[in-house]
Amino acid sequence: MNLGELFLNPERLWWWLLIPLLVALYVWLTRRKKRTGMRYTNTAVLGAVIPRQSQWRRHLAVAMSLLSLVTIIAAWARPNGVERVPRERATVVLVIDVSQSMLATDVKPSRLEAAKQRSKEFVAALPARYNLAVVALSGNPAVKLPPSTDRDLARRAIDALTVADGTAVGASLTTALAAIQLAPKGDDGSIAPGAVVLLSDGANTVPPSPKQAADELAKAGVAVHTIAYGTQNGSVDLDGKREPVPPDRELMQSLAQATGGTFHAAENAGQLEDVYRDLSSQVGFEEVKKETTALWAGYGLAFAVVAALAAVSLGARWP
Repeated sequence: MNLGELFLNPERLWWWLLIPLLVALYVWLTRRKKRTGMRYTNTAVLGAVIPRQSQWRRHLAVAMSLLSLVTIIAAWARPNGVERVPRERATVVLVIDVSQSMLATDVKPSRLEAAKQRSKEFVAALPARYNLAVVALSGNPAVKLPPSTDRDLARRAIDALTVADGTAVGASLTTALAAIQLAPKGDDGSIAPGAVVLLSDGANTVPPSPKQAADELAKAGVAVHTIAYGTQNGSVDLDGKREPVPPDRELMQSLAQATGGTFHAAENAGQLEDVYRDLSSQVGFEEVKKETTALWAGYGLAFAVVAALAAVSLGARWP
């Protein structure tokens, strides 16, 4: 991040070069005063005539004055801050893994049933004006609900999810991106910002590569928030054999990092509920730049007041 992103007028920060010059001048004057000061043999008489100045109060006054100058120059350069504000509109695509591994019972009553319940709670927590789409993640991913503000339809789409063969994470992400494009456009013809919440309990088993799909979403400015779901000891019976089905946390984390999303791990229904609660807050807000000149000017005023009090105390005769 460069100064142009932190300040609207970064060229004014050149005035900061005055600070080390003033510090050097202060140090030079202090040493010069010590070398040229008069020496009195009768210190009692000197103390009665000239009050003894506190060194630490003098240094404090100078330090606070310099800090005030630093912050006032920063305020003059018009600094930028970041503020989280509610999104006016957005499209959230909920991608839920329905592969055979979701039949594992390490999450009671099963991974899929627990995920359905918590997903419906997540849907209910989203702002009513948000469009929501539901995508079933399997070997043949499909949009089970196109973008809609009808939460009853969303709950019914989630309840209707059933297990299927295969885990095509990459194709599911591509399907999610296509679903975002189906969302109604705004009055100005623009597409609402999109975000994907991906819950998966296994590794990718069907092409294309999840990384390629993540790159596509990153180019489109769509963040993928991933949830690695289930325990590392989870297993499921397939064709008479018990197969281990640990979540691929490394894959989920890489997808989140590639798209600017967040990674979460949930090993039980309670943790999944907490993750969804955090995600509902994250997708409901966006970070926007906000000028913070007044804040920095306030810092400068506070430092100036302390400097003034320290300077006044230097001239006071303390008992």
